[in-house]
Amino acid sequence: MNVLVVGNGGREHALAWKIAQSPRVERVYVAPGNAGTAAEAVNVAISPMDFAGLIEFARKNDVRLTVVGPEAPLAAGIVDAFQDAKLRVFGPSKAAARLEGSKVFCKDLLRNADVPTADYHVFKDPIEAMAFVNERYCEEDEVARVVVKADGLAAGKGVIVCQKRDEVLDAIDRIAFHREFGDAGNQVVLEERLDGLEASVLAITDGRTILTLPAAQDHKPAYDLDQGPNTGGMGAYSPTPIVDEKMMHWIEEHVLVPTVHAMKRSRNPFRGVLYAGLMLTRQGPKVLEYNVRFGDPECQPILMRMKGDLFEVLEATVDGRLEDLEGLEWDPRPAVCVVMASEGYPGDYQKGHPIRGLEQAAELPDVKVFHAGTSEVDGQVVTAGGRVLGVTALGNSVAEAKLQAYTAVKCIRWAGAWCRKDIADKAIG
Repeated sequence: MNVLVVGNGGREHALAWKIAQSPRVERVYVAPGNAGTAAEAVNVAISPMDFAGLIEFARKNDVRLTVVGPEAPLAAGIVDAFQDAKLRVFGPSKAAARLEGSKVFCKDLLRNADVPTADYHVFKDPIEAMAFVNERYCEEDEVARVVVKADGLAAGKGVIVCQKRDEVLDAIDRIAFHREFGDAGNQVVLEERLDGLEASVLAITDGRTILTLPAAQDHKPAYDLDQGPNTGGMGAYSPTPIVDEKMMHWIEEHVLVPTVHAMKRSRNPFRGVLYAGLMLTRQGPKVLEYNVRFGDPECQPILMRMKGDLFEVLEATVDGRLEDLEGLEWDPRPAVCVVMASEGYPGDYQKGHPIRGLEQAAELPDVKVFHAGTSEVDGQVVTAGGRVLGVTALGNSVAEAKLQAYTAVKCIRWAGAWCRKDIADKAIG
């Protein structure tokens, strides 16, 4: 059976790598892929947003299942397009993908489903938003623990965490007036800032049965000690000790189940990956946001630990028979993923720098280097994005997995390469 993976990042490399291990899969295509997927699958030069081109390719190449990685094509309706063409595809519909595509839709659904989340206010008019802030926080330097969010998709960067009133006003200005995140800023969400530890809980669901994956922890801020601007994710590890079995049951009962039921009641049943970004507060877990696909870089350490056949799970989800599976087996060892990035990320960065040391890193035991922003030019792997590699390793403890991952990182070099040095320290501490 042939499978098509849509996307070109580290998540898609991990998906293609894991799906290719299935004895039922003959060939994996990745559209458009990167230098890493080219070594383990067949890259196809088709944009993830070219639905007609992808459908035509799937028909001509006997693709029996298409797996969509990124959020943008999901929010634009790629699943609906494939289903209209009578092709099997893994992922939520356009209507269901609003859980990620619109912060306003997500917050309203959480409130209506009685799922714990932060208090919030929505503004279509940024002038009204600023007036609300000025009325609530009178002094210029007054503490204002507020998170300002662009409503739409912003590649994981449309969230600005603020400490003072002027920072909130500046965030509204950046989002709504300067259009830093484009049309994602058509509406602005002002949200109560929550305190606690963050965790990511991903679940695969066919709209009725929920298969929860081991919890992970992402590292969004660019620099060590969670400093600097938000990014798409600078590293992750799984499992995380802050989510024990008891808490996972609570999250399933009070977060995942009511969300899936609410989507079904709204006649927008959710099928695919439901990713809950959580803040573990003193009052209990609260939902920060939902994503509607495998996280990146959470996908890498999770799939590194997964035993068994991922293709079987994805296929059962599409066919609505997830309840028939016996469940998944996991490597008991934790996994740590360290993202290596280009100088300047998450701002402007240069492309085309040759990458050295990939072969040496790959020779290390229990290490897998997942490519994200790479391409191949004249037989040489070069940088082609902000987040370039996700260096992932297993270890008998989180500390050992971290050491092995950073040992592999030290093998790899290019001009301007950098990474956070403290990935997984929260678990070790």
